[in-house]
Amino acid sequence: MTQGAGQGPEVERTATLRDFRVPAYVHETGPYAHTHPAETAPPVAEAYPDGYTPTERDLPVINRGDTVQVSVDPAPAAPAPQPATGPGPLYVVGDVHGYLDELVTALQEKELIDASGQWCAGTTRLWFLGDFTDRGPDGIGVIDLVMRLSAEAAAAGGYCKALMGNHELLLLGAKRFGDTPVNSGAGTATFQAAWLLNGGQKTDMDRLQDHHLQWMARLDAVEAVDGYLLIHSDTTAYLDYGDSIEAVNDTVRETLTRNDADEVWDLFRKFTKRFSFRDEGGADAVRSLLDTYGGTRVVHGHSPIPYLLGDVGSEDDDENSGPVVEGPHVYADGLAIAMDGGVTMAGKLLVQQLPLDI
Repeated sequence: MTQGAGQGPEVERTATLRDFRVPAYVHETGPYAHTHPAETAPPVAEAYPDGYTPTERDLPVINRGDTVQVSVDPAPAAPAPQPATGPGPLYVVGDVHGYLDELVTALQEKELIDASGQWCAGTTRLWFLGDFTDRGPDGIGVIDLVMRLSAEAAAAGGYCKALMGNHELLLLGAKRFGDTPVNSGAGTATFQAAWLLNGGQKTDMDRLQDHHLQWMARLDAVEAVDGYLLIHSDTTAYLDYGDSIEAVNDTVRETLTRNDADEVWDLFRKFTKRFSFRDEGGADAVRSLLDTYGGTRVVHGHSPIPYLLGDVGSEDDDENSGPVVEGPHVYADGLAIAMDGGVTMAGKLLVQQLPLDI
């Protein structure tokens, strides 16, 4: 597949069997030693049968006359619970792609997790925009962290939630369908070949368990929070799956439940599209989503900000040259906020509070 202008070498490709030669797997090595804090569950008290008091048989029999009767003033009334002050601050996280250490560092810098990796942000609301695996060294570690933080944040009165990215669809497809041929529209393809071509890591596949698959398959594709429309991909393809947020999310889940390889491939292919908001007519494309699903701005990941800002990765560029990403990119007449800082290309893994201070 010929790369479009400004896409660079990491743009997702849907490989075909006709032109794809499955390479011998090369596992990248490097300074990626990840330490996962041990998760120790609190002890659970043993349940006693109804009517049983543990010390009942050991207590001496005490008659009322054996004790001194002391009058006790009534206890003061407990203070009335204070009304909730409203939801906590809102944060969004761009594409992580297996870079667990970088994610932990970024979350700690924003004081969302503490030095031991535990949620410490109280009622804060945190949204991940998808693409947890592939290309980086520890995608399963990233998923495990997000799943744990979801439980910890909920217990503290906040939340940590995630959207479906095209790489979640790709990993699900590679696990479920492997080398089963699918009709790609340009010949025969397989999820396994496309997964390898787009940075699939053997270590992730080896560690993938049923609860990871179930978690990914239940992720929403679209959400609206505080007037922001949150999606993964900068494409209008979401409109093909429903005219409301609920309809899109239901359609995506139903498609995955049917477990038809061609249907899932079509879903993956459409969610892999990009740059719909970048060029001429981009603002109108954003408005088509906002008019349908609501909101005043779209927030997305998927397309690295260096690609949105200009050509990078061409033969004439020096290694790691191109725009330096320091924060989100606002474009399309101010209607779109891009959050993929390009961590896979020596960029920055972005964790950003909304609204933007601009």
